[in-house]
Amino acid sequence: MNTNTNDKFNAKTQMGEGACTVFLSGELDLSVAPDFRLVMEPLVSNPEIDLIVNMKDMTYIDSTGIGILLSLLKARHGMDARFAVEEVPPQIQKLFDMTGIAKFFASQEKSQ
Repeated sequence: MNTNTNDKFNAKTQMGEGACTVFLSGELDLSVAPDFRLVMEPLVSNPEIDLIVNMKDMTYIDSTGIGILLSLLKARHGMDARFAVEEVPPQIQKLFDMTGIAKFFASQEKSQ
């Protein structure tokens, strides 16, 4: 398990059979976006693995974080590779619903 730790944001990767789950905790915003991109960059380009982002321990996400998730979704979709977001906390799910992006993550998770 690889870990990228910051005072307010943490990303841990866990490889499983044919999948990599990235467990996020804390706040994903502009100030930690480079850290998140560093973790995700080598994973997103491998179409052989399913890429899953677990948000169970997230407390906050801003438009920068949402933008990164959407760019990951787009990149994975272009490779016909699975990308899923799971265990979204209610306060973040509400934001996803309000911005209209929830349907993209939900359909991607169910479709493959």
